[in-house]
Amino acid sequence: MDKKQVVGYLPDEKPPLLHLLLYAVQQVIVMFPATVAVALATGFHISTTIFASGLATLCFILITKKQLPLYYGSSFSYLSAITGLMSSSALANSTLNEKISIAQFGIIMSGFVSIAAGLIIKRFGRESIEKVLPASITGPIAMVIGLTLAGGAMMDISSIASATNITAIASQTATNLAWIVGLVTLFSVILLSVYLKGFWGQLPLLIGPIIGCVTAYIIQLSTGVSLFRILPETANSGLFALPIFTLPKASWIAVAAIMPIAIATIPESTAHVYQLDIYVNDLAKKKGVDKVYNIQDKLGLNLIGDGIGDMVSAFVGGPAGTNYGENISAMAITKVFSVPVLMTAAVLAMIIACFTPLINVIYSLPQAVIGGLEVYLFGAIAAQGMAIMIDKKVDMFSSKNIAVIATIMVIGVGGQYAYNGSIPFFGIEIPCVAGAAIFGIMMNLLLSIKKK
Repeated sequence: MDKKQVVGYLPDEKPPLLHLLLYAVQQVIVMFPATVAVALATGFHISTTIFASGLATLCFILITKKQLPLYYGSSFSYLSAITGLMSSSALANSTLNEKISIAQFGIIMSGFVSIAAGLIIKRFGRESIEKVLPASITGPIAMVIGLTLAGGAMMDISSIASATNITAIASQTATNLAWIVGLVTLFSVILLSVYLKGFWGQLPLLIGPIIGCVTAYIIQLSTGVSLFRILPETANSGLFALPIFTLPKASWIAVAAIMPIAIATIPESTAHVYQLDIYVNDLAKKKGVDKVYNIQDKLGLNLIGDGIGDMVSAFVGGPAGTNYGENISAMAITKVFSVPVLMTAAVLAMIIACFTPLINVIYSLPQAVIGGLEVYLFGAIAAQGMAIMIDKKVDMFSSKNIAVIATIMVIGVGGQYAYNGSIPFFGIEIPCVAGAAIFGIMMNLLLSIKKK
């Protein structure tokens, strides 16, 4: 096939304006469910969280000199720490905004952990981190990230939680209708990404949800069952409303609770960088571009940007985060790795956060539509973990590698489904991804003692 016919955009390429806007909207739709879910779980303001993700993404891209096509969003790794802090007895008499202010300080301080790790890598080179985080660790961690999210995707694809017009008797019928909407969305995204060519083949994650929403609307007209999510009573009804910004308040309790979790996002962020490197250079090769995109060599810069993203997000009242695997999956599926697209998506997120109707429209998308999208995206994250190990030629017949991979997979996935994401360990609640990563790192180092 002629290399010039390969469709896709590399990080330093800019699509035409209309294409750029549509690609950016697609990226916003991809990041929205997880970002809102974190806000709902932690009690942070939804509009502020969305605004913070866009602002932090812009800062990240500028700090990394537009070399890393990554979107910064709220991280599930911090959920247990932040929710535990917000519900602690020490803050029982505090208002919501006071609790958020205290959590903000812990999140800002956690940014220093990522920055320190990034500086160490820049000083001693990527090889130093690869001794601690080889592909036999980053690959399984990427797989664990995708697989631990799988349960949420399967729950969402058949969700009818927002349909208040459904009686208990009709709930099974409503669930079946939700399955129809979810599966229509899933198959639409898959078929569009596989069979559509050219420009339209790069918009499956935008067109697929639209088809799912149309299906849900047809079902509503024909059966009277609405699967569109109902807005919370606290939702704004005006046209324009600025997000609720709060200032951080110093608290060492928050630092102790939140700061250590930043260690868990380092293997996750490392895996994302390796994923990007593989897919971007594969596209460059297929397009016949001579330039080599050394994205994995910018791991230190990525971690510095990640830490500053935490600080920027927290300073305006947003939760802690990291670069998003969902957006990387979207880029891998659509072959659009353009940094200008992500910058536009960040600006759109900030605009949406200030316009109530836009937030309400995206929020009201049927959960089944989101679930259908998540099944594909979360599975793609796990598949990218396998791609890392294949690309790095991990020896799958090595007893050492099998031991490391096996323990990471079981602790990570098992911790999610046995303990709902937080593993109780000697009185400490350890996020399953963090626990799997730490155990894998320790196991790898232990089994490497006799090696040079």
